[in-house]
Amino acid sequence: MALMPKRVKHRKSQRGRIKGKATRGNKVAFGDFGLQALMGGWIKATTIESGRIAAQQYIRGEGRLYIRIFPHKSVTSRPLETRMGKGKGEPDHWVAVVKEGTVLYELAGVTEAQAKLCFARLAHKMPIPCRMVRRRPA
Repeated sequence: MALMPKRVKHRKSQRGRIKGKATRGNKVAFGDFGLQALMGGWIKATTIESGRIAAQQYIRGEGRLYIRIFPHKSVTSRPLETRMGKGKGEPDHWVAVVKEGTVLYELAGVTEAQAKLCFARLAHKMPIPCRMVRRRPA
């Protein structure tokens, strides 16, 4: 089941713009390695879920996977072959708004080589370019 909010204040949201770099959620906080977005964009709830499944299949219960993004934004669509006018469409799917530099996923309890291979599989599924980052020593 894809992620979505339990309830929202407004069912339909405007598109908005993605400007600037992420100031929050841009460092590895929970795990040892992270997958960082190199561009801004929308990531669908189904894409987040497919990335989670790919990572869980790869780490096979050895490490711990953290998902750092959540789809709060609804995207509407009109039925096919509908004429112009007649208002805004119904909510079709949910997306996470991601700025450049946001950490999408984190891994703990795995080696760097395992994390590299796992994040390569995840980055292939993502609609935006990503890179692997590691936790800064405190």
